This record gives sequence, structure tokens and C-alpha cells, in this order.
Amino acid sequence: MRQQPGRVTSDLTISADGYSAGLDQTEKRPFGDDGGDGTGEKLHAWMFDAPDENRPEIERMAAAQTYIMGRNMFGPVRGDWDRPWNGWWGDEPPFHAPVFVLTHHAREPQPMGGGTTFHFVTDGIESALAQAHAAAVGGDVAVQGGATTVNQYLAAGLIDELRLHIAPFTLGAGTRLFDGVPPLNLEQVHARATGLVTHVTYRVLS
Repeated sequence: MRQQPGRVTSDLTISADGYSAGLDQTEKRPFGDDGGDGTGEKLHAWMFDAPDENRPEIERMAAAQTYIMGRNMFGPVRGDWDRPWNGWWGDEPPFHAPVFVLTHHAREPQPMGGGTTFHFVTDGIESALAQAHAAAVGGDVAVQGGATTVNQYLAAGLIDELRLHIAPFTLGAGTRLFDGVPPLNLEQVHARATGLVTHVTYRVLS
């Protein structure tokens, strides 16, 4: 019997006005003008400063069998892979699963500690999703980000469940969720507020 593909989910932390990163991103400040030091420490404080309070959401993020991310989320290297770069997360990234990185420049798979292997996909979002589904063997695939990548999958109608983690401040400019995405019908299936964030889960209907 052919294995049915699992759900395609996406978790994204955004400001109250919908931005996942600010302007002027650099290697030292990958989240740009994010209201903090540019490392995302303010935007993602709910994960790092209050993990116990937000444990259900953190565990749910880690439950996917495979992940997809854009090249900008993987790292700051642009164009050809002209210097070593294996992601922001050190020798043992937190994914512990295959990760498919969207890029225009071919590169051999990069195995890392803890079960993560980065695969570099040059033929588009649908190919990355097909490969991720195959590797997930019926489990969920998580479109990890950033917002530009999530927007591409939303615009193509390829995300089943959108999980937003809304931080209580605004950025005013930057990389914004839903930019370039046609109008969507969403069904709210869960919402929970904690001290540093509000978690809202939507089923994407169309």
C-alpha cells in the first residue's frame, strides 16, 4: 500500500504587525532591525526565556519528520557556495531530521550531528516538498521559514496548517508574512496566550 503523505505545517514567529525579521539583515544581525540586538532574541524570547511556559508549542515544532527552509534562513552566504557554511546552529542542529534547503546553487548533502542532514534543492518549492514527503514516510513536513519561503508555499496552496507565534511589539518594516499571498480562508483551531507570546493555529482552507 502506498504511504499517504502527512500534513504540511508551518511555525513562524512574527511581530504584532506581521514581520518575521526587520530591515538591514547582516551576518552579525540576521534578524536586522528586530527591536533588539538583531539576533532575534526579542522576537523569539518565548522559546529561550520561557521554554517551560511554552513547552507544548516547542515540542509540536520539533515533532515534524522533515523540514524545509529558505537559503536565507540557512545562512548569509549568497551566490555560489564559496565558503564553508553549515547553518547557524553549530555541529548539532536542533532538527534531528532531514532538512531541505531551497537554493539556486547546487551543493552536496551536508550530514551534521544528531541526525540532521541538509539537502540542497535547486528545482523549486514543489520538488523540495516532494522530497520532504518521501523522507518523512507519512509524517508531517514543516516549512520552517523564513517568511518569504512560507509565503511561497502559502501562495501555491501547499500548507495545511499555519501556526503563528505573535510577539507583543511592532517592527514597522522588514520581511512580512502574507506579502504576495492571495487572499486565504483560514479556520482558527487553537489559540493560547502566554507571558511573552500568543500562539494561534489556523487550518488553511483555501
